[in-house]
Amino acid sequence: MSFSVDKNISLDKNEIHIWFINFNISEKYFTLLNSFLSEDEILKASKFKFEKDKNCSIITRGALRLLSGKYLGLNPQEIKFKYGDFGKPAFNFETPLKFNVSHSGNIAVLGFCLHEDIGVDIEVMKANFNVFDIASNYFSSSEIEALKILPREEHTKGFYRCWTRKESFIKAKAKGLSFPLDSFSVSIDSDIKAELLETNWDYSEKELWKLFSFSSQENYIGAVSVKGQIQKVNYFNFKEFFK
Repeated sequence: MSFSVDKNISLDKNEIHIWFINFNISEKYFTLLNSFLSEDEILKASKFKFEKDKNCSIITRGALRLLSGKYLGLNPQEIKFKYGDFGKPAFNFETPLKFNVSHSGNIAVLGFCLHEDIGVDIEVMKANFNVFDIASNYFSSSEIEALKILPREEHTKGFYRCWTRKESFIKAKAKGLSFPLDSFSVSIDSDIKAELLETNWDYSEKELWKLFSFSSQENYIGAVSVKGQIQKVNYFNFKEFFK
């Protein structure tokens, strides 16, 4: 699908849009995205020690403003944001549009939907570490057992499936780490079938959520969690805007 910076984007109530943003963009488009930022956002970006982190902040925030403007029919500079008690960003005005942001390595991911709580996470899959050392601190007992059952060569990918699904869920809940990561369980064994299996605080909550896993490119894995009966996830490359 091709887009234009001059046209708005439509989003149905039963779908999620996931946008992949590669930080390797031309100076022309970097300057454009930077021009959308507020003074506070420019100041925040300037405080990063490393140039890569500064550019990541500028590109991600500029893309968020551009895309949000295309969904809302607003100029990117007009959009105002607020933050919840645990730091989750949201629009500072009434709108059914919801979003969430994640980045890792050289990729950012933006997720959008209507009305429902949404959380996204993306991670670079690193090798050569003991997945069970980390899992023992953050995963539920059933998740650890599911990880052990996987073939050895699947342990790393299984770990990241679990991690990204859990991260996307707590981001959608907008509770930060106010409840333990081992107090709920997600599926691990399949790229296709992502599920919230159980929560310690409410057995019925698992029926309220849809989880989806995705991969933007080799060695990256991500997940999105959304509350509601979403039927479809559409994936887009942000570079399509500039063709």
